[in-house]
Amino acid sequence: MLKFGKTTLSSLVLATSMISANVVQGAGLDLKFAGTMDFADTGTLFVGDNYNGAIYAFDMTAGNKPDQVSPVNIGDIDIKIAAVLGVSPSALSINDMAVHPVTSEIYVSVTRIGNFESAPAIMKITQDAEIELLDLTTFDFQKQSLENYPDQETKFRPRGVGKMPPLPRDLAKGDITLSSLAIMDMEFYEGELFVSGVGFDNFLSTLRRIPYPFTGEQSAASVEIYHLSHDQNETRAPIRAMSIQEIDGKTQLIAAYTCSPIVLIGLDEIVDGAKITGRAISDYGNGQPLDMVAYSMQGQEMLFLTSNSRSPQVIPVASMNNAKVYTADDLPRGGQMDLSPTMPIGPIGKPVMFDGMSLHIDALSDSHFVSLTRDMFTGSLNMDSNPKMFPNRFHNLVAEYDFPQYHTEKSK
Repeated sequence: MLKFGKTTLSSLVLATSMISANVVQGAGLDLKFAGTMDFADTGTLFVGDNYNGAIYAFDMTAGNKPDQVSPVNIGDIDIKIAAVLGVSPSALSINDMAVHPVTSEIYVSVTRIGNFESAPAIMKITQDAEIELLDLTTFDFQKQSLENYPDQETKFRPRGVGKMPPLPRDLAKGDITLSSLAIMDMEFYEGELFVSGVGFDNFLSTLRRIPYPFTGEQSAASVEIYHLSHDQNETRAPIRAMSIQEIDGKTQLIAAYTCSPIVLIGLDEIVDGAKITGRAISDYGNGQPLDMVAYSMQGQEMLFLTSNSRSPQVIPVASMNNAKVYTADDLPRGGQMDLSPTMPIGPIGKPVMFDGMSLHIDALSDSHFVSLTRDMFTGSLNMDSNPKMFPNRFHNLVAEYDFPQYHTEKSK
């Protein structure tokens, strides 16, 4: 379904009616959830709404490029966002972060949780480190509903570890619907939006390609992979993070999955109704990928891949050329844990030092990333701008260079 118009409702107002299956022309914004985000090159902001099963495109192309992009550093960013919204930090859920490719302003999608409702919001952080609630009523927008959207009733199955019964925290997973994974990542490429997530039926892992401006058309292909560390073919777990690059002389989607294979899928394979077998070329072990950011470093095209369970990986794109495709015949049978001698395997690049844990990361400029980083000592959630060549800050590190005697000796 396609929708055009100028918004007339606040981005925090929740619509109560279900979306019609027909094309709707109108002025009301019915955004129920602000989740995954991505920008087109000129500044259109795409926002995934897993509650409505739809993607919104907001025209933010009027911004100007700054003369110089400044690093943005804000301590306790979650507390400051909550204060702007008038809620407690415990009533705030941060969903994603994306940097405007022209203005270098930073956008954060959040959920505000109240006693009787939850409401979406998108925050803008300026180059002056000011935090603003984005007024979506000032932007033209389009809306594209997803076909073959998963039902709202099916939930995950709680499980324990091995033969251990589920703990209360594990049982809470039984309250989460599969539709919460309907839109996991988005990548805009040459006039099309590529969307990964959960689809329909038993073959759940789905890749969509949607032309933009939205026309009401979309293609949805199902994806199967051989998962190295799980030692099984999988059709359900969705792509968590992805990038589109030239590999082996053709345009391919690089997909990162949970526990953590890297898979290649040719863009020419993503056609409506197709059942794709992705080519698993590497696996760096257990963990859940969070963000995959493409950037250039020392003349090489690189991917910066973050995870909730390990240091970031820096993967040269060129290392994936002529990479071996792994199948069940190439590894010892049985699941492979981190300590298995076969892990990691393939062109995985190198793990890099990163102080703290990045919840979300994106390229801020040619020289810096911007990250929502959990401090390992205080637990604070901070917005840090980290150099791409060394994505760390020094405040938690005490090394030889910090001793006064070092500087005295160097001066001699």
